[in-house]
Amino acid sequence: MVNVIINGIAVRVPEGTTIMEAAAKAGVTIPSLCYLKEINEIGACRICCVEVEGESRLVSSCNNLVYEGMVVHTNSHRALEARRINVELLLSQHDGECSICVRAGNCKLQQVANNFGLLKNPYKKDLPNRIWTETFPLYRNVQKCIKCMRCVQYCEKIQTLGVWGMSGSGSRTTVDVTYNRRIKDSDCSLCGQCITHCPVGALRERDDTREVLDALRDPDKITVVQIAPAVRAAWGETHGLPREMATVRRLTAILRSMGFDYVFDTAFSADLTIMEESTEFLKRLKNGELKDLPMFTSCCPGWMRFVKSQYPQLVPQISTAKSPMQMFGAITKTYFAEKMGIDPEKICSVAIMPCIAKKAEKDGHVFDRNRKHGMQDVDIVLTTREMDRLMRMQNINVFSLPEAEFDSPLGIGSGAGVIFGATGGVMEAALRTAYHTVVGENAPADAFRSIRGQEGWREAEFDLNGTTIRCAVASGLGNARKLIQAVLTHKVHYDFVEIMACPGGCVGGGGQPIPFEQNELADARGNMLYSLDRLSPLRYPHENKEINVLYDTYLGEPMSELAEELLHTDHNSWNMPLSMRLQQTDDEDTTIHFGVNK
Repeated sequence: MVNVIINGIAVRVPEGTTIMEAAAKAGVTIPSLCYLKEINEIGACRICCVEVEGESRLVSSCNNLVYEGMVVHTNSHRALEARRINVELLLSQHDGECSICVRAGNCKLQQVANNFGLLKNPYKKDLPNRIWTETFPLYRNVQKCIKCMRCVQYCEKIQTLGVWGMSGSGSRTTVDVTYNRRIKDSDCSLCGQCITHCPVGALRERDDTREVLDALRDPDKITVVQIAPAVRAAWGETHGLPREMATVRRLTAILRSMGFDYVFDTAFSADLTIMEESTEFLKRLKNGELKDLPMFTSCCPGWMRFVKSQYPQLVPQISTAKSPMQMFGAITKTYFAEKMGIDPEKICSVAIMPCIAKKAEKDGHVFDRNRKHGMQDVDIVLTTREMDRLMRMQNINVFSLPEAEFDSPLGIGSGAGVIFGATGGVMEAALRTAYHTVVGENAPADAFRSIRGQEGWREAEFDLNGTTIRCAVASGLGNARKLIQAVLTHKVHYDFVEIMACPGGCVGGGGQPIPFEQNELADARGNMLYSLDRLSPLRYPHENKEINVLYDTYLGEPMSELAEELLHTDHNSWNMPLSMRLQQTDDEDTTIHFGVNK
């Protein structure tokens, strides 16, 4: 233990504690812009500098450790003046049009500048100018970037993609796509974690709210909206709604008040996905196709982009089932349209998702097209944040509207469908139905809960009528890479693997609300979904009456010819730019890294 004095307050902390952490224990807050614990501790912003007695220079508190007898002044004249100048210098290269910034009111730089009471900037404004595509789902405004390096470090250390790096020199140094690539030509997974960890508005999703407004105002359009399971765990955060009030039924009422004609729950098509995916898994298992490599789930488009660019040899091992979002779109424009007597070409299918990779999933891939009618399965994807902006735009009082039920058919989802939004949820839901298919009766709904958790890589074994099923779950692409490399080098063997691109699963998705303090909320949101599953009267997808009616009257059975046509896909019908590291075949470390034999 080390004894330190911070602003006259004596505090005792473990050796190896940073000044910032010690100050927090003493109840002293030190501002920062770039700091992310164990990810970005480089002191880039210099906003956290403090004065230490005996030191001639100010030191950054985020990456300097305390020592016995250290005396720290966090608010000395020198420290405050240095911080103020550093903020002014950042503002001189920052687009300060806060009124039209997506992060207005939720911006760390805005907070720090306001706390300093800055009313003018003595430094001349000198904004960089770079062109960025308007069509890619991820948008970057170089004029708002403060070069904090959070996106660079998170993408490299947690997601192991290294999409972001530094370019230029001197005052022109900035963040840009690595290897001098355009973003659309990179192997970006579109996980969106760079957005949720950016302290300002330099990164955001492509804004598609105008398309939705146009569809709602078009008298010839029938607007059908689906709500992803993970959205219900987070949508109320930016409105100040407690989780017990921010229910999916309240959100249903809000969307209906906006003018949507039909409001549905993607948990329904999550159940549909399970019917298809569990059937496919049992078929592959029976045929001996999983003897060497496992079957991987296909629900997460960020993971799909990752595996296509990093490990293309594994594509045949991925389930051919579409994601729940795409399945819902396909069923909406076929079964639902026929049942309701609606011209499918008049349907505008909108999906509210916790993810920006969903924008790419619906946009450009051949498999996203409804082959029966030659139309896109889903027409518009909004993130949870975009939906929140629509609510504010329409001045909806989220506290006053009573709850409402989903429309029917396609409105019922099981608890198993709801937990799709949490890491391990897809695996657990699939096992519930696979067990019933093999054994002929239900296992206890929580029989497979050992696969739950927030660890980045988890594994479990389950008995399926005498057959041992070896399962693994990974969330976060860095953990996915470790798991895949272990599989390819035969250090582990699994039959079934679920991977989500975002740490914690969809609840921690790149399209979810961004907490002001940028705390990781995936655990709390995931626990909410598991609570909803536990309280649900329907916990097994195969017992969903609306799913059974769909098969009995339309699809026939899982993986029937029509089900294959509408609900499955060919992963080889679209491409991703290969990882630059994959192309460096002369580098032995890279070769081992990607599990490729020379």
